[in-house]
Amino acid sequence: MLHRTALCVGINQYQHFPTAALQGCVNDALDMASLLKDLLGFEDSDITRLTDQAATKAAILRELRRMVEGALAGRYDHLVFSFSGHGTQVPDLNLDEFDRADDAFCPHDLAPLGQGWDRDHLLVDDELHDLFVQLPPTVILEIFLDTSHGGASLRAADLLMDRRPKYLPPPTVEGFRDLEYRRARPAHQKLLEKGLSHHILWTACKDTQTAADALLGGSWHGAFTWHFCREARASGNHLSRAKVLAKVRADLGAGHFTQVPQLDCEAVTRHAVLKAAEVPPSLAPLPTEMPS
Repeated sequence: MLHRTALCVGINQYQHFPTAALQGCVNDALDMASLLKDLLGFEDSDITRLTDQAATKAAILRELRRMVEGALAGRYDHLVFSFSGHGTQVPDLNLDEFDRADDAFCPHDLAPLGQGWDRDHLLVDDELHDLFVQLPPTVILEIFLDTSHGGASLRAADLLMDRRPKYLPPPTVEGFRDLEYRRARPAHQKLLEKGLSHHILWTACKDTQTAADALLGGSWHGAFTWHFCREARASGNHLSRAKVLAKVRADLGAGHFTQVPQLDCEAVTRHAVLKAAEVPPSLAPLPTEMPS
């Protein structure tokens, strides 16, 4: 029997950037929590929800550390982390990668510092990697990221269709120019390298694309999360992750979204074709089917 725990984060409101508000991210966190309960066997007590003011960097990291420490102590063998909100980039401070940028996730207390972001109020992909890499291969970690880190804009038509990109550029022109000549490794590469390749990562778009916050079904949601939850429920737990991904991609395409969600796990290389994107049997009881 799996011992499960999950953290679902959704951030619409940003303390220091009210004009950057989104509308569907809190719904995403609630939708993911509901899916975990209704379809994937989680109890309500297994799930922590952090939304808006509660979703500070300190609070998010505290919960993630609790999950990892619990897994290391043998209390959990299945962890789920979902994040919906703005993404951004910062210069990579690692001296052996001085020409690169780091992908980062924007908590509610995101704050500027100098010409860029204050890292004390920003979740950098390196931090998450260093935390998750402690997990033993017997623990399943599945991550859902409905955010984006590139500055690619939505098409002009999208602005007429109640959509907004989940991306915040650096807070100053100087900070933006500092990143222009850097090349960031996508967050999924950071999170699934060096000891994390046996885990599962869903991302809402390619690293060159923007994930959308959109009006769907009469309310606001992340386009990826909304379609993922719909298809996961419709599958009745009978489809592989690869097939759910194919359906979500088709749904987004039919809705004229430009984003193409990605699925990374052990059975696929970072640029593998969809047909190879099956979760390996070594992750039983989460093989090629949606978790039960």
